[in-house]
Amino acid sequence: MAAATPEFKVIGTRPVRPDGIEKVNGRARYGADYSFPDMLHGKVLRSPHAHAIIKSIKVDQALKLPGVRAIITSADLPPAPNRKMAVGEVAANPRDISWNILARHKVLYDGHAVAAVAATSPHIAEQALELIEVEYEVLPPVMTAEQAMAPGAPILHEDLGKEGEPPTNVAGRVQFTRGDLEVGFKSADVIVEREFRAATVHQGYIEPHNAVAIYNSDGNGTIYTSTQAPFDVRRLTSLILGMPLGKIRVVPAEIGGGFGGKTTIYLEPLALLLSQRTGQPVKMVMTRGEVLRASGPTSGGVMKVRMGATSEGKLTAAKIWIAYEAGAFQGSPVGPAAMCAIAPYDVPNFLIEAYDVVVNRPKVNAYRAPGATNSEFAAECVIDELAERCGLDPIEFRLRNAVKQGVRAAYGPTFGPVGFIEVCQALRDSPHYRAPLEGANRGRGVAFGFWFNVGLQSSATVNLNPDGSASVVTGSVDIGGSRASSAMIAAEVLGLRAEDVHAVVADTDSIGYTDLTAGSRVTFATGLAIYEAAHDAVRQLKERAARVWELKPEDVDYRDGAVVSRNNGVAPLTLKELVEKYGATGQPIVGRASVNARGAGPSFSGCLVDVEVDPETGKSQILRCTIAQDAGRAIHPSYVEGQMQGGAAQGLGWALNEEYCYDEQGRLRNTGFLDYRMPTCLDLPMIEPIIIEVPNPNHPLGIRGVGEASIVPPVAATANAIYRAAGVRITELPISPPRLLAALLARSAA
Repeated sequence: MAAATPEFKVIGTRPVRPDGIEKVNGRARYGADYSFPDMLHGKVLRSPHAHAIIKSIKVDQALKLPGVRAIITSADLPPAPNRKMAVGEVAANPRDISWNILARHKVLYDGHAVAAVAATSPHIAEQALELIEVEYEVLPPVMTAEQAMAPGAPILHEDLGKEGEPPTNVAGRVQFTRGDLEVGFKSADVIVEREFRAATVHQGYIEPHNAVAIYNSDGNGTIYTSTQAPFDVRRLTSLILGMPLGKIRVVPAEIGGGFGGKTTIYLEPLALLLSQRTGQPVKMVMTRGEVLRASGPTSGGVMKVRMGATSEGKLTAAKIWIAYEAGAFQGSPVGPAAMCAIAPYDVPNFLIEAYDVVVNRPKVNAYRAPGATNSEFAAECVIDELAERCGLDPIEFRLRNAVKQGVRAAYGPTFGPVGFIEVCQALRDSPHYRAPLEGANRGRGVAFGFWFNVGLQSSATVNLNPDGSASVVTGSVDIGGSRASSAMIAAEVLGLRAEDVHAVVADTDSIGYTDLTAGSRVTFATGLAIYEAAHDAVRQLKERAARVWELKPEDVDYRDGAVVSRNNGVAPLTLKELVEKYGATGQPIVGRASVNARGAGPSFSGCLVDVEVDPETGKSQILRCTIAQDAGRAIHPSYVEGQMQGGAAQGLGWALNEEYCYDEQGRLRNTGFLDYRMPTCLDLPMIEPIIIEVPNPNHPLGIRGVGEASIVPPVAATANAIYRAAGVRITELPISPPRLLAALLARSAA
């Protein structure tokens, strides 16, 4: 449970989710729910090859099909800027995004878009795709980081690499180092060295990518889409199509899941360009197969970890080598992977190297704490093995090395107040950890995780209504309950009930610039903008009351939803009473704020997992799972718990079943949820959350982000539990029944 917050009246309570009713009764409008008169339907032709030169594209026959209104290829897109820029939580290049939206010269993965059709019905558009003739020269694919980095590997991009050197598939390198590795390992009594592999996995959002676009004759365009980043959709679409940014309006629909995967663009420029060509609205919706083949999953890769510790359980050195698969274009989350790998621990000597490698897979996108889950899976398994060899309880070992305030993080800055020790202690003292684990083939594992969180830019307005209620308007798409937290923060400042504040997510023309919903930033950064906008409204209320009472504004206080005179003893005026006097005393009151939030507090998490392994099939069943996390301040504890449980559930699926399966030609074979195995309610127990609150001193409400750290430790915790249940340590994800059974049979044979 969250700690008591007596200083707050609204924050820390659990009001009903304001958008819940519409989502339950089906009236909420998701991206594909938008329809307009005379609307066309768009479909995308995708490559059947993982790597091939496009020799020609012929669309003549498809254009003759009755009902077809337009066909576009990459030749219809202007050149996009060739420069690196931040897009969501990962780096990207507008040129690469353009080439990903419609392939130029070469296709680089199975499912790469080649052409797009607009027709009077989806079925006619699909028929037209079959009539488009594409001549390919098939090339050998490179599917893994190791293949792509090997000498003589096929090259994806001839212009990738340092000037004056041969082209390469290695797009970038990140390094963090401190101390003296040689000295660190010489002082170690125990050294563990292992190599780990992780498969490509998808975020698994239920709603597929979609876009409905309307290009008007005045040169203005509107896009309705399911996105975490409406302002990035506007900016990127402007760059890809060469349209003035101010002529594009993006309306974010309700979003059926994103988890980082809806932070870039795929269909939006295609729908808008097709609408421009036809003069009609165009709707485009991916199938599930298209989502898996051609939208951004997270990186697979290789991690090599060597760590040393004294017999007393103090870490002395760590050497970590990481190679992540970026997909067809550069920009894997190797930076965060390197930053997070050993972030929970105070290691005096270390070297972390991480490589961004292009391969013939779809360009990766963020997935909840992008990069951290795989790198910390490797590090946490090695730390668990070190604890065992030192004869220490795994949590005690971590406590002996835990970072705390004043310790310099592995990636550079010095930690302020952080809650890692409290998270460790909460798991150690939990009923789960204290409960005996009885029965054969059962094991308990623990692991910990980290995410640094971000701030970035947000805008908010707070409008006071004549009936004493308020509305709060932001540009942050609501994925995990941010409408509720937005209303609660405004209500806390205004002295209202949460139910008296209506939270609105605005389009890009209706609110100031706001960065994406990702990075665990919304409650922190947009919450700060709301807090300041509400205080701006309070300032205006005090000025208005001063006019009514003929006082100076500094002689007026605002408490519990009412203005109070400090000196002359007049009766307080409630917000409703004061608002009724608007017309006589001035203009309507609208509080405004825009922030570039700094000081995002890092978040630590810990996960405890019990498993039972069937030695005859290799199947692992999760028996119990507890997740603990430092939230800084839990604005709405139920939604914090939901974020923690959701991240843990995804991490457990990542650990046991989820992976992209490609054949030798680089074709994805599991293109639906029947074969891409995400856990269901039948696979998981009720996940037990423990909220820790170590307030972030850089936020007036103590908020830290909570959306990401919870996905990091379940993978390693599950691997550690399986080791204790089965007696074999699996270092490749997922730990699926065939992989675990093979390890059990190999042990028996040995």
